[in-house]
Amino acid sequence: MELKTTILDKAKPTFFEKHQNALYKSLEDKHTTVEVEEDPLGTRMILNMGPQHPATHGVLRLLLELDGERIIRNRLDIGYLHRGVEKIAENKTYQEFMPYTDRMDYLSPYSNNVALCLAVEKLAQIEVPERADYIRMIGCELARISSHLLYLGAMVMDTGAISFFIWTFRERERLYDIFDNFGGHRFTISHSRIGGVHNDLSPECLGMIKNFIDTFPDEIRDWKKLLNKNRIFYDRNLNVGRISYDEALALGVTGPNIRAVGVPYDIRKFDPYLQYDQVEFDVPTRLEGDNLARYFIRMEEMSESVRIIRQCLEKMPKGPIRTDNAKQAYPSKDEVYYSMEGMIHDFMMTDTGICPPEGAEAYHAIEAPKGELGFFIQSDGTGHPWRLKIKSPSFTNLQGLEKMLDGEMIADTVVMIGGVDPVMGDSDK
Repeated sequence: MELKTTILDKAKPTFFEKHQNALYKSLEDKHTTVEVEEDPLGTRMILNMGPQHPATHGVLRLLLELDGERIIRNRLDIGYLHRGVEKIAENKTYQEFMPYTDRMDYLSPYSNNVALCLAVEKLAQIEVPERADYIRMIGCELARISSHLLYLGAMVMDTGAISFFIWTFRERERLYDIFDNFGGHRFTISHSRIGGVHNDLSPECLGMIKNFIDTFPDEIRDWKKLLNKNRIFYDRNLNVGRISYDEALALGVTGPNIRAVGVPYDIRKFDPYLQYDQVEFDVPTRLEGDNLARYFIRMEEMSESVRIIRQCLEKMPKGPIRTDNAKQAYPSKDEVYYSMEGMIHDFMMTDTGICPPEGAEAYHAIEAPKGELGFFIQSDGTGHPWRLKIKSPSFTNLQGLEKMLDGEMIADTVVMIGGVDPVMGDSDK
């Protein structure tokens, strides 16, 4: 019986089919100048790891070509979480876009808030009170510790220590309690405001922060005793996922990953923002460039964050927490509720927002927990950006991960992903 040709048979390949074919072709072409394409024993295979795999954050796909249990070459396929936040930003006022930054690197929302605020303040030339700077620094360093704690718990769990994950999350719960008191939310806090911060720190919140920085160093010390000379953990990370100094620079690797190859690049030191030039801290570096080096870097960074927070609490002056300019920042709720002018200014800020000069453009970056996080903004004179682009650290670090995976064992794949510490909300923007 002859089969009739249907309309579907003649249909053009779908986008997904084209994407699949292009991805497999790119894997095929990788290293073809140095690889022998013969496989007489039939030991090579293509393995799709993710995007549904729990270690790939649900949205990162690894296309691996294996020779037995060793990765010959690989391709990373991202974009499964793409939400178009850069385009959303162009249809929101600057302050309306603030909650969207919480959902980028959702492991350190406060850092994202501050990065956007600093870029807008640079664009509109807004002066921020000194007390607000110190409050922002405290929030950013608490967020750095929180992000590194999740990295630590998940990565150690990937090497087989399940209980360690619970211990790190116990400390993260303490941080979430602080953030709840800090800004009224445990997770997506949106506390930072253009021109300052939403509210001052209460005496109760200051007490919680002081208690945390007094007790947390003991936890770090105990964890170091458990992990630094643990034979299983040590061997699972030593010489795994190595990347050289030149390769890391060429690929734009950033944050703890670039400091693990010996590059002491930290924006808090090289181009200080807020009040980071007023506090003392060290930038930890290593030379090995492997997973173990990245672990040591993050452990030391948590200790340095505690040191920074302690200095911020000592140096933080009294005074206002927002700029006193109704055209640049939201008025306080006391003004809104008890004066007509305050209510009008609150409405205008919500309806129109800040209007930087037409043609103005600015780029500002901070040292987020995962590396350089920057916002580039172009203004057309209205209350929302004409163009907004985000330089996110996870996106560049994933380029380094693709290099690290080549030549490694398939069993180390999950450990290497954890060691690089990407978050896909930050990458698929």
